[in-house]
Amino acid sequence: MRPGPRAARAAALLAALALHAPAFAAWDVAALMALLRAHPPGRAHFDETKTVSILDRPLESSGELVFTPPARLEKHVTSPGDERVVADGERLVIERAGRRRVISLAEHPEVAVLIDSIRGTLAGDRAALERAYRLELSGDAKAWRLVLTPREEALQALVAKVTLEGSQARVQRVEIEQADGDRSLMQIRPEKR
Repeated sequence: MRPGPRAARAAALLAALALHAPAFAAWDVAALMALLRAHPPGRAHFDETKTVSILDRPLESSGELVFTPPARLEKHVTSPGDERVVADGERLVIERAGRRRVISLAEHPEVAVLIDSIRGTLAGDRAALERAYRLELSGDAKAWRLVLTPREEALQALVAKVTLEGSQARVQRVEIEQADGDRSLMQIRPEKR
C-alpha cells in the first residue's frame, strides 16, 4: 500500500527538518566541552566530604573555589581550619598553619591527573581529559553526568573513576573514587551576589 500525497509530504517535511536541525540540538561530549569553555565558572562555594578507610568518620570541609582558565584552580578551605591549595600550571602550592609548600606536578603525576580532571572539565578541554581518561557522558544539558575512567594501569591503581555532574555550564558535584575505596565528594554552588 502506497502512502497518499499528504503522508508523503509530511514525511518529506520531517526529513527536511531533520537535515536542517540546528547543531546545538545535539548533546554529546563536544557540546558539553564547548559550553564549559564558553562559560568558565570563576568563583564558587564548596562543601566536601572525604571518606578515608583508616578514619572512624568522614572529614568535612567547606570554602571557596576559584578557577581562572585555563590552568589556575584555587581551593581555599575556610572550615574547619584555614588552608589554601593553588594549582597553577605545573605547580601546586599548599599553605597551611603558616607554612608554604611548593610541589612540582610533573614530579607527582598521581596528583596532577586528579587536578587535571577538574581543571580540564572546568576549562572544557576535552583533549586534556582524554589523555588520561575515557569519557562517558549521560543526561542532557539541564542535568548531565560525565564519568572519567582512567586509561592506564598506573592511574587505575590510584583512581577508580571521577564523576562530575552539573547543569548547563555549571559543575555542581565532583566525586573521586580511589582504587583503595577511599572517596571524596564535593558539592559546588555558585557564589551568591
